[in-house]
Amino acid sequence: MFRETCIYLITTSGEPFTMYPLFILIGAWTAISNAAIAEEPWHGREVDLRATQIEGAVINWRRDIHQNPELGNREFRTASLIANHLRSLDFDEVRTKVAYTGVVGLLRGYLPGPVVALRADMDALPVTEQTGLPFASKVRAIYNNQEVGVMHACGHDAHVAILMGVAEILAGMRDQIPGSVKFIFQPAEEGPPEGEDGGAALMVVEGALENPRPSAIFGLHIGSRELNTLHYAKGPMHASADVLKIRVTGKQTHGASPWRGIDPIVAAAQIILGIQTIHSRMIDTREAAVISIGSIHGGVRHNIIPQDVELIGTIRTHNPEVRAMIKERIERVATNIAASTGAVAAVSYGFGIPVNVNAPKLVEQMLPTLERVAGLAAVRQQSPVMGYEDFAYFQQQIPGMFVFLGARSPATPRNKAAPNHSPYFVIDEAALRMGVRTLASLALDFLYQGR
Repeated sequence: MFRETCIYLITTSGEPFTMYPLFILIGAWTAISNAAIAEEPWHGREVDLRATQIEGAVINWRRDIHQNPELGNREFRTASLIANHLRSLDFDEVRTKVAYTGVVGLLRGYLPGPVVALRADMDALPVTEQTGLPFASKVRAIYNNQEVGVMHACGHDAHVAILMGVAEILAGMRDQIPGSVKFIFQPAEEGPPEGEDGGAALMVVEGALENPRPSAIFGLHIGSRELNTLHYAKGPMHASADVLKIRVTGKQTHGASPWRGIDPIVAAAQIILGIQTIHSRMIDTREAAVISIGSIHGGVRHNIIPQDVELIGTIRTHNPEVRAMIKERIERVATNIAASTGAVAAVSYGFGIPVNVNAPKLVEQMLPTLERVAGLAAVRQQSPVMGYEDFAYFQQQIPGMFVFLGARSPATPRNKAAPNHSPYFVIDEAALRMGVRTLASLALDFLYQGR
């Protein structure tokens, strides 16, 4: 027979005035505690105060990294700056050279609890900067055997500076942290140099998520949306990304007598048109997908039909099943079109970033944190985008949540703001403090809720 364990609530005179079952009071206390976290936990106020105090340092780190950008798998200076900073904060562990240049730091709180991970990407792009900023990059480097300008045209300089700021804040609060925070500074998010591996996939292989293994991971990306707005999705947030290569082989001949050979250029043109019908005629059009050819190479002279033509492009989808279906149908269409002209088509794929999927339950759990940090009106749910993000490899291992942070100056009209990857890309540095508050609050709220 079930018996309720009861306790008395005592008046100031010492007389009991009522009696409640213990399980009811425990439930009430839990509800009150969760509501307090959602509204304004003590650590929320502490994070806000500390973020204000270190804002100048975060801006200086960002400008220093911006002025000294490094390409993927070559982030040696950036990695050294990060590792030295984490060591100065007396981190429990600082592991370097993960996936070539990555840094993984572990901060153990003084109270028992779960483990959470935060990630920032470090690499710059082969872009020559045109912003005119006083700390603009003048760096040049070799990328795929070509000399290029190098620029943080995607905001990774801000991501690193933000996470360095979060590290400083949480290190100063470790006596009140219930659990541990793993800081993952990742190289080569934009893709490693040709012929190399790297990025989040290699970090996973080399144990970035192990010893200890986090229960969740959070990431943030800055961009030219409205200043200090936070954008999230439930489920797919970024597309998968595959590099498509089709080599069409014919038979070289004189341009004046094409019947003496097999023209791979005509076959390649037909293949380009043919694969564009895959999404419109062979896939449910309610499924988002893109097949784009961005590069065509073939021939050296106006009057010679060449032996080979190479097509290079990208495939983007939000559904793994659609991704596999498109690959199979590209193979079928390309090879059969080529065969109909007498040519041969060989299809291959590279890169292969999976769909970046925010765990719906984790999003529901942490949405109150975003609303508290930015304000309800500044938190917006979005549809999936066709860009890719190799944060997806971490999310394949553990539940993850990725957030976009708006950093467009209020003085810049939306249609005038340069997008990520532009040589004119700039951010309003007022967003850096919001980024610090967001990641620090996500980590602490997750840990306190998981006690």
